[in-house]
Amino acid sequence: MTQLTAPTSNSSLDIPKQGMPVTIITGFLGSGKTTLLNQILNTKQDLKVAVLVNEFGDINIDSQLLVSLEQDMVELSNGCICCTINDSLVDAVYRVLEREDRIDYLVIETTGVADPLPIILTFLGTELRDLTNLDSIITVVDAEGFDSNHFDSEAALKQITYGDIILLNKTDLVTPEKLKEVENFINDVKFGAKILHTKYGEVALPLILGVGLTPTDEYTANVAEDTHEHEHHHDHDHEHHHEHEHHEHHSHHLENDGFVSISFQADRPFDVHKFESFLTEELPQEVFRAKGILWFSDSELRHIFQMSGLRYNLHADGWLTPPKNQVVFIGRKLDISQIHLPLYKYLV
Repeated sequence: MTQLTAPTSNSSLDIPKQGMPVTIITGFLGSGKTTLLNQILNTKQDLKVAVLVNEFGDINIDSQLLVSLEQDMVELSNGCICCTINDSLVDAVYRVLEREDRIDYLVIETTGVADPLPIILTFLGTELRDLTNLDSIITVVDAEGFDSNHFDSEAALKQITYGDIILLNKTDLVTPEKLKEVENFINDVKFGAKILHTKYGEVALPLILGVGLTPTDEYTANVAEDTHEHEHHHDHDHEHHHEHEHHEHHSHHLENDGFVSISFQADRPFDVHKFESFLTEELPQEVFRAKGILWFSDSELRHIFQMSGLRYNLHADGWLTPPKNQVVFIGRKLDISQIHLPLYKYLV
């Protein structure tokens, strides 16, 4: 993982005391959410931060890439956060609240295809409204990978619409003209959007934590109406670990957007040259994002794999677990055979 540099600001964080403050990090596939989360964990000063991470896929890659987690981590069940959040999120937040060691701040990272509204309404439309303080919704946008075709996605547009702060990330990789184009698009979606420019997710924490930017009164006034509009009829097999009130706040965006995730795991290593040929020559164009932990036959190191659009990189470090291959591909209407068949061929 890229070594992150701490922000230069020495300002102390003035965290409000009315309920545990909560920040939600959202953003489209590959925008840099986990990098921002690592930045927060690396520069959190004396704050005791709890992290909730949810991924769209069967393998939780992001939780393996986060730093300094230890007991601060509570994982949600896998899958689309909008479909599982209203039961598992409430329970996960209670597990944080009930810890003996007091938590100063809760940060939630959504999947890249999540609509933030059901998450917002879960905090404001359940008993969590009396125990937490929804502070800000941060939307990360990839300035380089920005493509208006990506934003045909209903979820991606809603991430901007409900963002209190838009972090325009990877600004070092684009021209001033491209930057202006992306800013204009964001302002067309959300007039007067608060936009911060970042690279590697580096931002002074007082600019994004303890800022009190979420217009909770507006959401609360429309909670009943929004709840009605966002109900859907998924058949979920929920287990409740707490006797809390649970309100359903769902959306249809995944059905509308057509996103699927394909996971691949193997206990044998890849031939590195054949794997890279697969990425450049055989990977379906419908793949938006891929990430994983890779094992190559010619190396004793693990390789952290990140791909967003056409750009990908591999970062080597030491294995923390027995070597194995774990990779997730996310895109629209993917055919599992187009990914699994060649990958199995390239195992050694």
